[in-house]
Amino acid sequence: MAKTVEELVKAARAEVPAISPAEAKRLHGREDTVFLDVREPVEVAAGKVKGALAIPRGVLEFQVGSAENRPSTLSEDKTVIVYCAGGGRAALAGQTLKAMGFADVRNLGGYKDWVEADGETERDI
Repeated sequence: MAKTVEELVKAARAEVPAISPAEAKRLHGREDTVFLDVREPVEVAAGKVKGALAIPRGVLEFQVGSAENRPSTLSEDKTVIVYCAGGGRAALAGQTLKAMGFADVRNLGGYKDWVEADGETERDI
């Protein structure tokens, strides 16, 4: 039986624990933690979590699954905090990362949640 996008996201959210912006802020800037923005480049252009790695959800498996394509800052032994615009893509990306061997993956939800919590941001120029 086919699943709806809502069912897929619900299952992913059940597998990938949520992290509040306050908790995420305590981990921000640590060497053992990576913030991963899975929004599209046009979304990221408006701003992202300071220091976050930006990999669009649509190419995540290709950039993370191959050692030669994977950014050096992203490894299975780090805490990965994933976010997008509203949390759905982040949950799906987190589920994928867990299936690919990343043990500690957490869903921050939406970028706006980080901004509203006065998290540090930046814009790539």
